[in-house]
Amino acid sequence: MIDLALDIASWISFALGGFFLIVGAIGMIRLPDFWSRLHGAGVIDTAGAELILLGMMFQAGLTQVTIKLILIGLFVFLTSPTGTHAVANAAFVAGIRPLGEIKNDDTKEPKGTKS
Repeated sequence: MIDLALDIASWISFALGGFFLIVGAIGMIRLPDFWSRLHGAGVIDTAGAELILLGMMFQAGLTQVTIKLILIGLFVFLTSPTGTHAVANAAFVAGIRPLGEIKNDDTKEPKGTKS
């Protein structure tokens, strides 16, 4: 009975992880600008990969393999957002701005203030 529950939990995790991987991949293709695509890539790393690893943990049971999968999951969980932030920061410093961001250099006052 417990084997059936573990199999069901692992396949749900695989299905959800696959769903996030597909949605993130489509997002990287279809989204309009660099910043939106960066979000799609973050979804693939964080949600998709972690759910696939969780499904593998359910299949492995309590073994040394599970400990290794937990360590891989922690590594991905910590490095993926850090890498995404580093890429976003480098792009911002390089001058790549999000679509729709309007830079108003004509006025010297902040928006919403009157003299």
